Amino acid sequence: MISKKANEIPPFIVMDVLEEAQKLERRGERVIHLEVGEPDFDTPDCIKEACFKAIREGKTHYTHSLGLIELREAIAEDYWKRYRVNVSPEQILVASGTSPAMLLIFSVLLEPGDKVILSNPCYACYPNVIRLVGGKPVYVEVREEDGFQYLPELIEEQLNPGVKGVMINSPSNPTGNVMPTERMEKIAGLSPLIISDEIYHGLVYEGKIHSILEFTDRAFVMNGFSKLYAMTGWRLGYVIAPKEFIRPMQKIQQNLFISASSFVQWGALAGLKEADADIDRMREIYDQRRRFLIPRLIELGFKITVIPTGAFYVFANAKRFSKDSYQLAFDILKEAKVGVAPGVDFGTNGEGYLRFSYANSLENIEEGMNRLERYLERYR
Repeated sequence: MISKKANEIPPFIVMDVLEEAQKLERRGERVIHLEVGEPDFDTPDCIKEACFKAIREGKTHYTHSLGLIELREAIAEDYWKRYRVNVSPEQILVASGTSPAMLLIFSVLLEPGDKVILSNPCYACYPNVIRLVGGKPVYVEVREEDGFQYLPELIEEQLNPGVKGVMINSPSNPTGNVMPTERMEKIAGLSPLIISDEIYHGLVYEGKIHSILEFTDRAFVMNGFSKLYAMTGWRLGYVIAPKEFIRPMQKIQQNLFISASSFVQWGALAGLKEADADIDRMREIYDQRRRFLIPRLIELGFKITVIPTGAFYVFANAKRFSKDSYQLAFDILKEAKVGVAPGVDFGTNGEGYLRFSYANSLENIEEGMNRLERYLERYR
């Protein structure tokens, strides 16, 4: 018998769209991919060279289960450089991506039935991982006119002894919006632990980004190398946590994963020390794409109330075309050969929206918009 939790976990619909697009490509169709949040850039050469060097030197064995001390020291240094927060390397655990990091966090934080507050919409996998370890997501509705950002007073209404944490994500997936400083500070002052997904830090095009650690040390931070360093397939992330949680997470890591990939850690270390110019170049190109895509979507009839300034997503209101985002996304794929993510994947409050990723070339984005324009003629 298959377990109940395995049967009940929903699919990650974005991946269903991608896999359907790949079927079309195997039949010879050319699909424009605006559905997945994966950088189209190659990993910077300094990272690849450091990885090759580590392999040649035989650095291919298990590392410390918390990760290489050199890498943890560099992560701590990076958080000081960017945010002026003091983090000890002993507060850092290196994992095989931020998804395993999330599993470790919720495994040490939650007993069966314990609650975590999430925004609706939010990244699709948060509630699924929480449920997988026996926790319960509690949703706070967020509104388009607020940039889909929490109102702290609505979080406060949900607080009770069963709530163990509040999940925040800035810049956000799916919206690309950045949380205002004063709002983050207010949320940091609320009583539970804060779990802050900072995987899109470094990809901000206007204003300044803040880490939750600037406002509280009662927080878990998830971050990694997939997005900023174009290392999705390398699978490397990390957790910064209050010290008392590190040993429990370490024990779970030892049992489930042993350690993150050794030579990939050496590559990431080089990235932290040597890839600034590559990151600046990628960020500038992302911003060019953002500045093209947003007005083009508005021109096509999508509504974007708050202009996104981070990550590489636009969460566009498509209700004038359809209130069934799942059907609309798959129809756009079938008819226009453009992959987009249905808003319902990110929560009930995402229904009627489509997420567009600009982690693709400007040429492809322009072609995708032209195809979408022809597709939308039927609604005019």
